[in-house]
Amino acid sequence: MAVMCTSLNILNARVPGGDERVDLVVRDGKITAVGPSVARPDTDETIDATGLWVIPGLVDCHTHFTQWSKTLGRLDLIDAKSAAEAMAMLRAHLDARRAAGTLDPDAFVVGMRFRHSLWADDEQPTLAAIDAVTGEQPVALSSADMHCGWVNSAAARRLGVHADAKTGLVGELEWFDAYTKFDKAPGAAEETDRLLREAEKDAAGKGVTSIRDYEMAENIDTWIARFAAGIDGLRVKAGVYPERLEAAIRAGWRTGKPLPGSRGLGEVGAMKLISDGSLNTRSAYCSTPYSGITPVTYGTLSYTPSQIARYMRLATENGFRIACHAIGDEANAIVLDAAELTHARGSIEHAQMLRREDIPRLAALGLEASVQPQHAMDDRDVIGRFWANPAGVPYAFRSLHAAGTRLRLGSDAPVAPLDPWMAISAAVFATESSAREPFQPEQRLPLRVALAASTAVGRGYLRSGDDADFVLLDADPYAMETPESMRAMRSHVAMTFLAGRRTY
Repeated sequence: MAVMCTSLNILNARVPGGDERVDLVVRDGKITAVGPSVARPDTDETIDATGLWVIPGLVDCHTHFTQWSKTLGRLDLIDAKSAAEAMAMLRAHLDARRAAGTLDPDAFVVGMRFRHSLWADDEQPTLAAIDAVTGEQPVALSSADMHCGWVNSAAARRLGVHADAKTGLVGELEWFDAYTKFDKAPGAAEETDRLLREAEKDAAGKGVTSIRDYEMAENIDTWIARFAAGIDGLRVKAGVYPERLEAAIRAGWRTGKPLPGSRGLGEVGAMKLISDGSLNTRSAYCSTPYSGITPVTYGTLSYTPSQIARYMRLATENGFRIACHAIGDEANAIVLDAAELTHARGSIEHAQMLRREDIPRLAALGLEASVQPQHAMDDRDVIGRFWANPAGVPYAFRSLHAAGTRLRLGSDAPVAPLDPWMAISAAVFATESSAREPFQPEQRLPLRVALAASTAVGRGYLRSGDDADFVLLDADPYAMETPESMRAMRSHVAMTFLAGRRTY
């Protein structure tokens, strides 16, 4: 179990965007003074920052942290440009594990992050292809957005799921349920704990001190157990899904309630409701049909509008904020209508396509927009393919900010890597490469706004009274002039502190 430093002085740090020097005084996990000429009391430890830049601890406002942790130990297919390339990567992975003697013929082999929406029509997944590579070894591959799976026949039998006879694909609702079964295999709990510790260290190395976790599991009890086991490298807001909401209410939980044994690091988060699907699986619910898709489809709703409103009302009346996944313009409109009806507070997660008339509604209803700018980079080509004539504005970051909406940035890890610098870069530059033109340059955010939306305190600077969660950088983010250099800020994290305790 980690122990926090009771008292700490940080001297000679700089504020990003300038050369002003400040000192910080930390007592019992809180910043008690910050400024250029504060009194320097005797402390347990003093660190001379020698001009390093100091910012508040970074937050990822949308993660599936267990699944992200497991990508550290699973086959990553993000670079596959076709089904054939994915199968070549899978074959090499299986061969390497056989040679190393680590391939249990009865255990699932799990892969992550294939993006078949970007593959040519004649390079799509097939059941025959995956069966030919895997035989009777159960293999299950998750799409990049986690909204569908590609499984072989052996895995389909073991999971009890329906895999399309031609493609081997499993639809999102069935896949969501099937995915949790991998965690129940022998030895899975111990391996998960190891990977969680690795993932916390990796996050701290990027300056992350806090996450909102929307894992599709019994999140509250899980995080209580993790804190008890010393997995305590991050602040965590643990979300609750609708199917577990009534049980959580009966147990006395509500948003913001501390998790026992977390020493102030864990609390109950929002109720997470998934209203529709995703763009890449053509299941995000839209008011206009997807381009080039036969038969015509508008996407799907996961719940009826009345069910969405009922869950929002139940959450709101019992002290829960809401965090509603909505990607298509029609899904966003339905969620906004339900929030208006029930006076719910919280966030719309993704808000990926909004009708122009709906953009001001988030601020008017007191809802945050919890957005993932890296998704725009990943989806810019898919948008042109499937949303050729959208009824709304995709990735309307600047428009939302201009309308007064509070923005919160995240990754949706493992859909995108848990890396706030990647999100900040995408929000500010709207391209991953200086050699490619920005995507919707009119929606770019100023760095000041993107950085504030990526910190746990919602601003780019520290104040007395803040939790002592902060980061020391050996480069000034305001000096970064290209998307490549902003993304590389992850390598300029010198130290990360959580409640005054150094985690990196």
